[in-house]
Amino acid sequence: MTYRFSQRSEEHLKHLVPEMVRVVRRALSFQVMDFTVLETLRDEERQRLLIEAGTSQKADSLHLANDDGLAEAVDLLPYPYNVNGVDVWQDKQRFSLLAGLIFAAAAIENVPVRWGGDWDGDGNNADSKFHDMPHFELRR
Repeated sequence: MTYRFSQRSEEHLKHLVPEMVRVVRRALSFQVMDFTVLETLRDEERQRLLIEAGTSQKADSLHLANDDGLAEAVDLLPYPYNVNGVDVWQDKQRFSLLAGLIFAAAAIENVPVRWGGDWDGDGNNADSKFHDMPHFELRR
C-alpha cells in the first residue's frame, strides 16, 4: 500500500508555510503510517471558538495567518481513525509514532518543529498540563 494525501489534505497544505509542507510530505514519504491533514490556516473567530471549547489555549496561534497569509502550524491525525477498537483521539501511541516521523522529517529538512504533545521538547509529555496531540508548528 502506498500512502498519499487526499484532495482535502492537499488543499490544507496550500495554506501552510513551505518549510512545514516539506516536513509533512517527507514524513508521509517514509511510508510508515498514513495520516491526514486536519487543519492549517484558521481565522480568529475559529481560534476564539477553539479556546472557548478548551481545545486550544493561545489567542496568537500559529494557525493564524502570518505576514504572507500562511499558517505556521498544522494539525495531523493518524489514519484510519479506529484501529483494533481504539479511537485515534485516545491513541497516544499512534500520535507519538506520528510525532517521531515528523521530527525525523524535520531533522532531514533542517526545519525546527515543536509538537503539542510535548510543548517543551524534553521528551516527557507527562510534564505538560495541556496536550494538543495533532499539533505541530514551526519552532521559532
